[in-house]
Amino acid sequence: MTVKQRQLKTDKVLVFAVSAFAFLLLAAPVIVLLINGLGSRAWEGLPDSETILSAALLSFASTFAVVVLAAVLGTPLAFVLSRYEFRGKRLLSLFIELPIVMPPAVAGLALLLTFGRRGAIGSLLADAGIIIPFSILAVILAQFFISAPFYIRSAQVGFSSISAEIEDAARVDGAYGWLMFWYITLPIAWRALIAGMILSWARALGEFGATILFAGNLQGKTQTMPLLVYSVFERDINAAIWTGLILIVLALIALSLSQWLARAQDKLN
Repeated sequence: MTVKQRQLKTDKVLVFAVSAFAFLLLAAPVIVLLINGLGSRAWEGLPDSETILSAALLSFASTFAVVVLAAVLGTPLAFVLSRYEFRGKRLLSLFIELPIVMPPAVAGLALLLTFGRRGAIGSLLADAGIIIPFSILAVILAQFFISAPFYIRSAQVGFSSISAEIEDAARVDGAYGWLMFWYITLPIAWRALIAGMILSWARALGEFGATILFAGNLQGKTQTMPLLVYSVFERDINAAIWTGLILIVLALIALSLSQWLARAQDKLN
């Protein structure tokens, strides 16, 4: 074996060793949680299954509403960002994607200052008898604020990936405006849109920081599954583990579907 071959082998071993260590840091907590949950049979003997059911139903209802809102409001926005150039577009995109990296507690504080009873918009709503904080509406708004950028980004990529030649050919055949969007753009980009919806749903399902600050942690009213994990961690570790396992399984399913749709979109393009 030459010196060059030995060096290449050493570099390969080093890269694999560092990669294995990184994987261990990322995967070990999830694996340990799964092992503990299955080993201790955490789903047996839960003292308050109604609390878990209530939190699960609230989570599914709120996240469904979030996905609908993201699709209705985010699709036109993603289309504009993908097709038109205008002054301030980069700044607009920056503000749209900022919640992705914003600390959740800061996001909750921003929502409270905006939609709270004395907030910039919340005070006007309060005068009309509409109180948002510490309600199911606050849960939906917090989840939407944090998760909608994932859908918008994915939809934007999907719209941008459509070849201009396809749309030019459709225009020659008489397609325009809503006809173009409904019969040409959506059928081509639908995989990216669905992938974005799944990612947005998964992120909304796991949202914690902004929700607890803006909506509170009221059992049966604003307590979602992540908030339940936080609430029962000290007094009922089995309930916390079991709820955490449900969230992990749902997240894995959502991520797998999103990746599959992304690969299908790439093959189509």
